Amino acid sequence: MRYDGRKNDQLRPVRITTDYIKYPEGSVLIEWGNTKVICNATVEERVPPFLKDTGKGWITAEYAMLPRATETRTPRDIQKLKLAGRSAEIQRLIGRALRSVADLDKLGERSITIDCDVIQADGGTRCASITGGFCALALALHRLQKAGIYKKIPLRSHVAAVSVGIVGGQPMTDLCYVEDSGGEVDFNFVMDDRGSIIELQGTGEERPFTKAELDAMYTLADGSIRELIALQKQAIGNIIG
Repeated sequence: MRYDGRKNDQLRPVRITTDYIKYPEGSVLIEWGNTKVICNATVEERVPPFLKDTGKGWITAEYAMLPRATETRTPRDIQKLKLAGRSAEIQRLIGRALRSVADLDKLGERSITIDCDVIQADGGTRCASITGGFCALALALHRLQKAGIYKKIPLRSHVAAVSVGIVGGQPMTDLCYVEDSGGEVDFNFVMDDRGSIIELQGTGEERPFTKAELDAMYTLADGSIRELIALQKQAIGNIIG
């Protein structure tokens, strides 16, 4: 029996609320168990210098955790006068994941920034940020489509992410904080709606893992991400075709 009573292949309850913040072009609140992340998409009619006059667009992300998103206060990055290494690594991951399913050539010379702000953390914040961030991105592009900028939204597929691991010798999906901090093996799978892997982050925290264990974790991740993408479609509709 898991810490919270779930089966090994069972996600925590996931709820995606759209239009959570009034002003962004796309906004969602994703509640994933006790983890809660606000994802906002901002569209700007400019691109980084390396893309100027190329006709291509850009998608990037920023990630932050509120000081009391966790049991003890985490100082804001601004107090350290630099972005924390963990935050920098996570926001680069979010940006890569979202760009992987976008057609940047058809985006046009505009940038979309996805701000992911963790207001409560209980494991899986990067996975929630990718899963919710995609919804915010899709809603922003749908808004541009309704304004006549696009005939078809420049997204090739959905993308979502889930944590999996080996805890107590058992492969489990969607690790909460207690499981994540006490597990022997820890992975994050980022996948599209065809089951293809976009990014795989994994390590043997306490011991090596076998090919059979990796296959078992992939199977769990594949099933969980299909569930997550179904929830994305329920929340935002089948807007990308």
